Amino acid sequence: MRKVILIVLAVAALSSCGMTQSLYNWGFNLSDASDYENAAYNVYNAQTPESICRLLCEYEKLVSHPGGSRAVPPPGICAEYGYLLLKPETAEIFASKATASQKRLFEGSDYAVIFASRGEEMLKKELELYPESAKLIQPILDRIGR
Repeated sequence: MRKVILIVLAVAALSSCGMTQSLYNWGFNLSDASDYENAAYNVYNAQTPESICRLLCEYEKLVSHPGGSRAVPPPGICAEYGYLLLKPETAEIFASKATASQKRLFEGSDYAVIFASRGEEMLKKELELYPESAKLIQPILDRIGR
């Protein structure tokens, strides 16, 4: 009887060592860094119009298809995305430099209007998902008058 209990405990312990799903999905890539990390690095390292377009698309993918066990975007992603969308030059850069497949992620062609609306929506979503971010996000919303 004692051996049976030890075997059952050993099997239970070993079966729980499988891969666990993380709380958040940061994008998938076979290399060490995720697609989001690579895109963000490229924007902050050597900002180009193409890198901004790529990062916008990575944000949209992370927000639209969050994954992870919580099935919500990771902390800060909605805020970063919203802030980038609200920057005045972003819509102009995207309109002139985005590829056709990148443009298909956003419905319509008036990117200034689309990005202003989506940017505000993302900041509010960050507040909704992570209320502790209010001290950082609320002043931005107040500043843009929303």
